Amino acid sequence: MRYDPIKDRLEHVADAHPLLRKLFYGLLHTLFLRAWYVRGAIRELLPEQAPARVLDAGTGFGQFAYFVARRFPDAEVTAVDIKEDYLQRARQFVERTPQRDQISFQVEDLTQLQLGGPFDLILSVDVMEHIEDDEAVFRNFARVLRSGGHVVINTPSDQGGSDVQEEGDTSFIEEHVRDGYSPQEMTAKLQRAGLEVVDVRYTYGTYGSTAWRWLIQRPLLWLNTTWASILLLPLYYAVMLPAGILLNWLDTRVTNKRGTGLFVIARKP
Repeated sequence: MRYDPIKDRLEHVADAHPLLRKLFYGLLHTLFLRAWYVRGAIRELLPEQAPARVLDAGTGFGQFAYFVARRFPDAEVTAVDIKEDYLQRARQFVERTPQRDQISFQVEDLTQLQLGGPFDLILSVDVMEHIEDDEAVFRNFARVLRSGGHVVINTPSDQGGSDVQEEGDTSFIEEHVRDGYSPQEMTAKLQRAGLEVVDVRYTYGTYGSTAWRWLIQRPLLWLNTTWASILLLPLYYAVMLPAGILLNWLDTRVTNKRGTGLFVIARKP
């Protein structure tokens, strides 16, 4: 099954109107467990009423850049990605919002990051599994991060985070250059870059993985078969969404001994 093309097509639908784009962002934040962890870390690490510079490294659809700008009116966000078409669509949306002066968009290869710093917070959400030279990226993060600043990383883990446990069309591994990271591997690579890990944990444990299958994987499998199934999704989510939200919440409240996701916060000394 192809994963990103389905998400891209849904994003194109959302581009029809700013309200649809906001709804699209809201669904991403609600359905995807990673957003629960990332938004929680952002709220914890950024000051409520003080200027802050944030780098959204691999912004994709731009939902986290927009979340930061809305939640923290004094924050300045630089959203970068290697895909210019993603940046253009996110820019067109932001230009029609009150946050247009808070967010700037730039094409950047994270392995050859040209930006200066310093940034107070760097977000890297589901990015590192796509980049072969990950240690070059971590060194660049350390270079542009201020002393005492933080990096928030979400990525698949070594416990089947790229769906490598499944065979055939249901695997998303074709979009990743690595299966995932162990806590030990991620910690060692960040330390070599000059960053100290202050929090590393497995996510998508029993609760989160169940929510993923119900809220994301099953609907995407249907859409991959036929787009006519989109007509059934409102009814499906009306039944499954409350249980899925509960499962996502539970995943953030327990200590997962293993899980298919890895969530990391690192600090520049």
